[in-house]
Amino acid sequence: MTWLFYAILSAIFAAATAILAKIGIKNINSDLATAIRTVVILLFAWGIVIFKGLGKQIYSISKYSLLFLILSGVATGLSWLFYFKALQMGQASKVAPIDKLSLVFTIVLAAIILKEKISLMAILGTLLMTAGAIIIGLAK
Repeated sequence: MTWLFYAILSAIFAAATAILAKIGIKNINSDLATAIRTVVILLFAWGIVIFKGLGKQIYSISKYSLLFLILSGVATGLSWLFYFKALQMGQASKVAPIDKLSLVFTIVLAAIILKEKISLMAILGTLLMTAGAIIIGLAK
C-alpha cells in the first residue's frame, strides 16, 4: 500500500473525528472533552505499540528526535484544544474547513523550514484550498 492510501484513510477518520466530536462535546467543557479524547488516543497508541512488540525501540530514539516528537505532541495538544473549542462554538461544517487550512500552512512551512520544492501546480492548489476553506468557513 502507498502513502496515498494511508492519507485517504487519515482524511476519512479526521472527518469522522469532527462529526463524532461535535456530537460528543455537547454540554461538556471543551478542555475536558480534549482530555478524554487524549486518554483514549494514548491507550490506543500504546496498545498498538505493545501488541506489535515495539516498546524496546524507545531506547534507540535519539535526543534530537525525541525533542521534536515532544514538540510535535505539544503542537498537537494545542491544536486539539483550539479545535474542540471552535467545534463547541461553531458548526462542524464551518470549523473543519478552516481547520484544514493546516494543509496550506504545512505546505508553506515545508518550503521554508524543510526546503521542499513547491511546484507551480502546488502553489495553485494551495491558493485554491485557501479560497475554498475561507469561502466555506465564512459563508452564512
